[in-house]
Amino acid sequence: MARCILIVKGFTYLMNSIRCPWAENDEKMSRYHDEVWGVPVHDDQKLFAKFCLDLMQAGLMWRTILYKQENFEKAFDDFHIETVARYDETKFEELMQDAGIVRNNMKIRAIINNAGRVLEIRKEFGSFSAYLWGFTNGEVIKNNRKTMDEIPPSSPLSDSISKDLKKRGFKFVGTTIIYAFLQAVGIVNDHLISCFCNSREL
Repeated sequence: MARCILIVKGFTYLMNSIRCPWAENDEKMSRYHDEVWGVPVHDDQKLFAKFCLDLMQAGLMWRTILYKQENFEKAFDDFHIETVARYDETKFEELMQDAGIVRNNMKIRAIINNAGRVLEIRKEFGSFSAYLWGFTNGEVIKNNRKTMDEIPPSSPLSDSISKDLKKRGFKFVGTTIIYAFLQAVGIVNDHLISCFCNSREL
């Protein structure tokens, strides 16, 4: 297979390299896989934004959310934590009328609620990042799976985080949602061993 080097945003890619199967045959999904999924995130704002998008994904395909991402960011003020935590009923009704996002009242209310809970976590732990990464002592869990069938919908780690978040008053934080979130923000690396992203240096 012919290969050439491509450098994008500081990452070095091998063109025509093997990706995880779910990211093939769709340019937007491929870019998300190559540049975002599994890259460790430590910025609270970025973590909260991804947290909200994975919440919105519940019961839907990730592709649906990815193609609406810009709409979500515009509707939710770029997921600015303090701003979202202050949303009132008028803002909620505005969001429910926005055809560019997923208009699920329980999910929208969950995002508003969770913004307030994140602020509480920041007071206790210093940052949302410190809280999340504290579950793994700051380490990435690299699973080196061979096939997609080996990737579970949840794990003991996502079970623990889900349970703790629920105790803190978070909504829509079931273990499956949390596992998808952990994969997305790089706390868990589930790129297959055949995927060129599995061994890249971050």
